Amino acid sequence: MKTFEHGGNIHKALRESAAGARQLLDFSANINPLGPPEWFRPLISSRLESLIHYPDPENTDFLEAIAAHTGIAIDQIVAGNGTTELLYLITRVLPVKRAVIPVPSYVDYVRASRLAGLAVTTVRLEEKTDFEVDCRKLMAVIAPDDLVIIATPNNPTGRTVDRESLLALIRDCPQSYFLIDEAFLDFQDDSQSLGGCAENVLTINSMTKFYGVPGLRIGYAVLPTTFAGLVRQNLPPWTVNSLAQAVGERALKDLDYQAATRRVCHELRSELVADLTALPQLKIYPSVANYLFIKITSDGDATELARFCLERGIMIRNCCNYEGLDSSFFRIAVRTKEENRQLVAIFHDYFPASSSPQKTQKARPRAKSIMFQGTCSDAGKSILTAAVCRILWQDGIRVAPFKAQNMSLNSFVTRQGDEMGRAQVVQAQAARLAPDSRMNPVLLKPNSDTGSQVIVCGKPVGNMSVLDYNDYKPKVWDSVCQSYDSLAAEFDVVVLEGAGSPGEVNLKADDIVNMKMARYAEAPVILVGDIDRGGVYSSFVGIMEVLAEWERQMVAGFLVNKFRGQESLLQSAHDYVKLHTGRDVLGVVPFLSNLGLPEEDSVSFKKGSFNRQHSGDGIEIVVVNLPHISNFTDIEPFLDEPDVTIRIVENPAEVGHPQAIILPGSKNVIHDLHFLKTTGFVEKIEQCRGNGCEIVGVCGGYQMLGRVIHDPYGIESMDGQLSGLGYIDMETVIEREKTLTRKSGIHHLSGTMVFGYEIHHGISSTSPAPLLRFDDGSTCGVANVSGKIWGSYLHGIFDSDGFRRWFIDRLRQQAGLSPVGRILAPYDLEGAFERLAETVRKSIDMAALYRLLKI
Repeated sequence: MKTFEHGGNIHKALRESAAGARQLLDFSANINPLGPPEWFRPLISSRLESLIHYPDPENTDFLEAIAAHTGIAIDQIVAGNGTTELLYLITRVLPVKRAVIPVPSYVDYVRASRLAGLAVTTVRLEEKTDFEVDCRKLMAVIAPDDLVIIATPNNPTGRTVDRESLLALIRDCPQSYFLIDEAFLDFQDDSQSLGGCAENVLTINSMTKFYGVPGLRIGYAVLPTTFAGLVRQNLPPWTVNSLAQAVGERALKDLDYQAATRRVCHELRSELVADLTALPQLKIYPSVANYLFIKITSDGDATELARFCLERGIMIRNCCNYEGLDSSFFRIAVRTKEENRQLVAIFHDYFPASSSPQKTQKARPRAKSIMFQGTCSDAGKSILTAAVCRILWQDGIRVAPFKAQNMSLNSFVTRQGDEMGRAQVVQAQAARLAPDSRMNPVLLKPNSDTGSQVIVCGKPVGNMSVLDYNDYKPKVWDSVCQSYDSLAAEFDVVVLEGAGSPGEVNLKADDIVNMKMARYAEAPVILVGDIDRGGVYSSFVGIMEVLAEWERQMVAGFLVNKFRGQESLLQSAHDYVKLHTGRDVLGVVPFLSNLGLPEEDSVSFKKGSFNRQHSGDGIEIVVVNLPHISNFTDIEPFLDEPDVTIRIVENPAEVGHPQAIILPGSKNVIHDLHFLKTTGFVEKIEQCRGNGCEIVGVCGGYQMLGRVIHDPYGIESMDGQLSGLGYIDMETVIEREKTLTRKSGIHHLSGTMVFGYEIHHGISSTSPAPLLRFDDGSTCGVANVSGKIWGSYLHGIFDSDGFRRWFIDRLRQQAGLSPVGRILAPYDLEGAFERLAETVRKSIDMAALYRLLKI
């Protein structure tokens, strides 16, 4: 059996390596580090149905694309199943007797020539000139009817041949033929093919390396017309399959991808050279291609280094089988920044510390990471992130949550006065941590149908439309990375959460929270699907289909969430997903009702998950679902109270006859106040007030209870001001600066302790008899004369068990019921976290999760 002598034999390496398929990095094959273009998988999918037909034997559309790309006539172009096929065929059909080949070079030049019955003369490239092709030296060897095979850039050296010198050589040898291998020419800046430049010149051009699809096999040759016809006659029919033709045609038209590849490869190559230069045992030769040719000058050889790397999950190309080279030479591909960093780290491990100054410099500690992304919003990412945070904490691991960007009207103020998403606060509590704005560096709080207030690292930076924010994102990304790096340096594991779905094709280009963040954090992604909505398995498959290849590589598996039923019935679906995607379903989490944890955003709120009906004697509280509702979690402490019915209402007809109406927080108070006035809510609230109903306003709802709201800076409206409901003697001015502060103190009437936080732009007039007096001496809140209409800025006021029970008992008395007089449902999340962790631990493959974390 023939021994395969090339790089890129990942199949053999996987059989011999203990690293496992998902960890093996192939630096032995020189493939575009960008991976295939974004359109690759959609194009392949769209053409699969054509496989019931034979391919076009003339490659018509593909050849026309090549002709348009090169400016060469179609009758001079031959398409092949990769350039290696064309190389072996050309050497057989040309009227030559000898091949002249500068070495070291691609090993199949010699093999193809000998199989074609040609004599072979190799011309050694000199190490002292960094293996540069010397055209004058070649001239002395070349005879008429020779075939000279030259690669530019050369493989493995990465050196290009001086174009003018090569053209002069071609002109000076008109009776010899020159086969120019331009397999890596496209990686070179300002490259120019020699195809069609002379009647004795033949070029072969590989497309699989540059476009990242070596398994597809596609390439072409540009030949003098006579030889092009001869090569076609000797090719078997249908040598280029339908998929390869379609990809080749599309690829040649993608100028943006071509330019991006050259730019990125140049940057990555320069960075890799700089990193490797720190190792004095290595000599790095200059290269214009997407790979580097290196010599070990001391402390080892390439055979031993290749073995060392393979044991650690990395393949490099030992060049000892290249003519003219020994086991001190090797070649590495230029891969992604992170992959290059891993390679450099392994090289530092291999070479002795005494010879490597950087060996003693310890890299910044970086946490292990894992990420939950979803098939849709409200798939359960936040809850599962909290669950895994608690599980890892239970297992003695220092863990922190992280979400790069959250869009939510539910926010929280940390002890440092920073604003962050409520979901990450809950996750921090699950990990037994104080909330930290680094866990959610970007918070978007929608305040209109097309815009949001943007909060970066806990501080508001302004209101922005979608387009304005997209322009601002590059600055935001820097803050996101800094926050993550800072957090990752302090913990063993960071559990990341995505947003929405990574499959939103219209949003992917500007993504900073899903796959881009996963790649930065080196986090395997678990895709979470909500089976309660239906279509979860098609969502898994569909999202994988629209992901770019590098994004697919981030996905480690799937989780089915919110399942009601017998899990064994899902096995056939799991098998199908594995067949279609190559990934396992790592667990099935049951539908968890009444968790007792704050909801992530208003999706669940508006779906009615906050509606609770008490049994027996009790009172009813109605919450008005404002269009721009925020911090609706203020009412969550009521949900477990056995004598309280909570109802969320969206129109006045639903209000009924409650004991209390709560006007919650709002991100656009003036707009939502206008909503109350124009939909009949004001009249209904007034009717309930007349029947003894208590009216409560929190933050934005508190501002609505006053006489007037002024907006002199047009922050929420261009109208300037709007009259309030007039229930309490108070005016509010909406200011530019935002108040962000935590508070604790006493509720005067009840004498109970209250605590929470204030997040608001408005400044409201004070009262001589404030409702709340805080520990810092400040006051807040106003009530009317009867005390049955009141409000304050304090979010979380009902979190206090004592105050909440006092408020409920007062409503009970007003309804003719006896007060309970004791706390019935302590608002304590610890029990909820423990129950959640227990269920999730039993429902997912924790061994697989730990393998992904590599701990």
